[in-house]
Parts: sequence; structure tokens; C-alpha cells
Amino acid sequence: MRIVLALVIGLIAGAAQAQTPGDRAAIQSVITGQLDAFQHDDAAGAFAQASPMIQEMFGTPGNFLTMVQSGYPPVYRSKQSVFAGLDQEDGRIVQRVELVGPDGRDYLALYTMEQQPDGSWKINGCQLTASEKVGA
Repeated sequence: MRIVLALVIGLIAGAAQAQTPGDRAAIQSVITGQLDAFQHDDAAGAFAQASPMIQEMFGTPGNFLTMVQSGYPPVYRSKQSVFAGLDQEDGRIVQRVELVGPDGRDYLALYTMEQQPDGSWKINGCQLTASEKVGA
């Protein structure tokens, strides 16, 4: 019971920490760094912004870049990105990013963020959906 309570407190503390201006800036910097790396086909740079779980899942920077190229073209070659809200969803920190894809269409990327033991932030997933807010 104490372990579960400690985990819940840890999740709440992590979420509260992400609400500080410093953490918001760090989270946005990680996402911006990855988007910039994609623009330059810098597989290693993009992969470095991913959480250990994502890195383990894809194994190599090349595998990761190939997946993003084929499955996430609006993330891979966004024409514009605008940071929207930073939310807590089911105990996770989610940064909303409005994108304009290479096709000129509007998308919403929901980046799930994970704080590392050293206090840094990494991307632990990205969900992409169509949006009507960007590019107006």
C-alpha cells in the first residue's frame, strides 16, 4: 500500500513540477530540438530527445527516423509549430503542439513527456490528429 501511495505522490509531484516555467521551457526545448533534428535528417539528434522506452523500442536512430518519416510526416517536416497547452492527462504530462504539415494541413501533436531521474525531460510518445486551429 505504501508503494502505491508513493507512486501516486510521485506522479502528482511530477505533474506539479511540469507546471513550473522552467519545466515548461525545458519541455518545449526538447520538442523543438527534436523537430529541428527532423528538419535536418539528424537521426541521432532526434533519437536523443526520446525517452529510454522509445529508444529501446526502436533500437537505433535510423529505425526511429524511418518510423517518423513514414508514420508522422507532419512532425517530420512541419512547416510551422506553435506550442499550445501543457496538460496533465491520466497522471502524464502532455504538451500540445499545433503543426502545419508539409501538405499545408493543420495537425495537433500531443507529446507525452517523461521526466528523467536527473530532472531532464524526454519525449515518451506522440499522438497526431487533424486540427482546425493552425494556419488561419
